[in-house]
Amino acid sequence: MGDANELISFIASMSGEGSLRVEENLGEGFVRLRVSEAERRQAKHDIQHVEDIVIEMLRNARDAGATKIYLATGKEEGVRTLLFLDNGCGIPADMWERVFDARVTSKLESMKMDRWGVHGRGMALFSIRQNTRRAEVVSSAPDRGSAIIVEADTSALAERADQSTWPVAARGEDGVYACVRGPHNIVRAAGEFALEELHGCDVYIGSATEVAATLYAHASSSVDAGTLLFIDDAADLPVVDRLGSAADAGDFIRIASSIGIDVSERTAHRILAGTIKPLRSVASRLLRERDPAASKAPVPVDLERDRRGLRIASEDIERFSRAMERDFADLARRYYLSLSGEPRVRVTRDRITVSFDIGKEE
Repeated sequence: MGDANELISFIASMSGEGSLRVEENLGEGFVRLRVSEAERRQAKHDIQHVEDIVIEMLRNARDAGATKIYLATGKEEGVRTLLFLDNGCGIPADMWERVFDARVTSKLESMKMDRWGVHGRGMALFSIRQNTRRAEVVSSAPDRGSAIIVEADTSALAERADQSTWPVAARGEDGVYACVRGPHNIVRAAGEFALEELHGCDVYIGSATEVAATLYAHASSSVDAGTLLFIDDAADLPVVDRLGSAADAGDFIRIASSIGIDVSERTAHRILAGTIKPLRSVASRLLRERDPAASKAPVPVDLERDRRGLRIASEDIERFSRAMERDFADLARRYYLSLSGEPRVRVTRDRITVSFDIGKEE
């Protein structure tokens, strides 16, 4: 026994702990696993379906102090993508990778017990990464919330076949609402969480485009225009508010990409023009309530307070851009220039800037 254990220790010291699963050979077919291997096996058990990821990520955001969580989800070629954005306390840049290690937690004194059990062991993100092809922080900072993306291969990690049917909620004898019918899919996981945290933590779920439109609508109606005067970049704003600072479609696309959302130029124009309606919260949809956040009208621009001077409607910016493109044609002919793409118009304080990407004809 002693020789065998010495050999195990020697191999471990030479090849690294990750390459050896056994800490001690106990004989008779029994072994003591290394901590890393025991954690890996526990993690594989913790997450058995895609829906488990949804619950764990929503709980994480709630425990980080989030009052709003946005879930953008889609599936392509068997890969389920889940992007979680929240207005919680955020993660420092030097912890973006470490939070996926086992037993790493910010809840030393605040473990929470809810209907899904104890939360705060530092195993949720570790378990999610162990069971998926990608799990990483896209953007986060202290007091600015987080954007975390997860990609799961559904041939390896199962999900419900029916992901389109919404559950039905009803009030029980105890007066508490719960989901009583419907497949146990991603929407139901979000619904059960939303009802558990009713009026304490709002959840919004939809496609990437729908979530982008919702983020823009919410930020446009809640971020004070004066705040935008003192920021040099959208990254200075909380994650969930950044799209509200977009000046044009190009700006919108860039900011959306920085928080994990890819949108086309056409989609960006439609969102800025208000033709894509924001999502209702999951709870308000289940309970058929009017969602105050989704229905709140944008705050009118106060020209005395908004020292940027004005906000120009997206359709007017588009017309102005087309006019500038036509006027550029004369200059292009005289100096053998070509215009690469549409002119970009940006409105800031006391200034309208038009940018042309040009090429020189040979």
